[in-house]
Amino acid sequence: MRRLHHLLALLLAPALTGCFAADGADDASGDRASGSRLRVALAFPPAEHLSPYGADATILSRLGVTESLTALDANGAAAPALAASWRRESDRTWLFTLRDATFQDGTAVTPAAVAASLTHATEAKPAPAALTGVTLKATADGSTGVQVTTDRPDPVLPLRMSSPGLAVLSAKGYDRQGDANPVGTATGPFALTKVTGSTTATLDRFDDYWGGRAQSAGIDVKFIADGTARTAALRTGEVDLAEAIPVAQAASLDTATRKETATTRTTSLLLNTASGPFANPKLRAAAREAVDTAALAEGVYEGHADAGAGIYGPAVTWAEGKRKQPTGRAGAGSAKGTRISLATYDNRPELPEAAQVLKQQLEKAGFTVDLQVREYSRLESDALDGKFDAFVLARNTLVDTGDPVAVLASDYTCDGGYNIAQLCDQDVDRAVAEAEGIADTGRREDAAMAAEAAILGTDAVVPLVHQRVITGVAPSVRGALLDPYERTLVATGTRR
Repeated sequence: MRRLHHLLALLLAPALTGCFAADGADDASGDRASGSRLRVALAFPPAEHLSPYGADATILSRLGVTESLTALDANGAAAPALAASWRRESDRTWLFTLRDATFQDGTAVTPAAVAASLTHATEAKPAPAALTGVTLKATADGSTGVQVTTDRPDPVLPLRMSSPGLAVLSAKGYDRQGDANPVGTATGPFALTKVTGSTTATLDRFDDYWGGRAQSAGIDVKFIADGTARTAALRTGEVDLAEAIPVAQAASLDTATRKETATTRTTSLLLNTASGPFANPKLRAAAREAVDTAALAEGVYEGHADAGAGIYGPAVTWAEGKRKQPTGRAGAGSAKGTRISLATYDNRPELPEAAQVLKQQLEKAGFTVDLQVREYSRLESDALDGKFDAFVLARNTLVDTGDPVAVLASDYTCDGGYNIAQLCDQDVDRAVAEAEGIADTGRREDAAMAAEAAILGTDAVVPLVHQRVITGVAPSVRGALLDPYERTLVATGTRR
């Protein structure tokens, strides 16, 4: 059951061989004395006080702070992390066997502690995206086992357990209300020691990490939402690693410093189906027909992206050959005089420009567009509450679980925890539920594409471009992880 699908195997596997290995680094267990500290610039300031249950989860995993029971390997299959192995005991029950590990507060990673941590995740409001549509119960089983039982068969549970949103923290990581605090309570090679609002964070090496002693003494993080400033910090030597380099700034870096990675990220226009003008499917169809995706890919992204084909892009190598025509689309109505609010964020620097081009395209079709641009942390709650008519979002379709069906459940079903489009459609829910219950790789892929066709047929989402991400890596840095899932950036072998 460990290789439930072969995502990215053909296109990305050659590139990932180097990305997931320590790029020219010494073995992490080697003696490098105290090591130097890494300086990292991240694009997204914490939006939820670094809780692992929302968008901040990937910040924690990218910095090597948190871990889950499983991880993803280069081909998108579940790989060991805190769980050394697992087996399926029945249709609804899996047994995960823990490795010998220690929390950053010095307590042991025990079955009881892991089960309690997973229970906190199931009780979080809103629930982590990886748990959309799934109810699970975790219990200790002997001295090394954690039994996870789901309310219905879940053939991809090992993939689901790889989610950064299901990171395992010690008992000290939760308050009486169940809120999670990862400062000094996680299991990764680096421990958070200080967080200064939305500007900086300090991490120190965790010397008792089960995977070996990290080669860097710690990490000093700056959250720099402005892409130009983030690039300048790398160029001037202020930082060693900078994520999400703007396309417009890439040429200002040496060729050896800018690393382009094919990712499973798709930028889309999400339309609010529950209220406002786009509750009318004819106006959603009019918006979709107004969009010129090729102009965005070649103009805004300067060829560092492909025109939107669907929810899944070309990095998901099996998708294109199985893609189906959208079903049930309404005919386009007249948009003349229709006023809409369009929002996006500037942490990913191409998004405001893409939104400005979309504004022009929509206005040409008759819409009157009020464009709002803010930092993501100041925008997310309003977007999830449906306060905008339209939203431009860059979304890694495999970041939550590695399972292609999971993003459909979290983003486009009635109970989805990240449903910015506010979509609630019985045909969509039925198609997604059918896909969720299939274990066979090929049949699950077919069902995912049928569900994609049902979603696209509602015009709740208009795929715009499929991105390739540029990371700035100083020549002195070794072992940076350029991950197509965008879950990891630094690990034990990352150093300068």
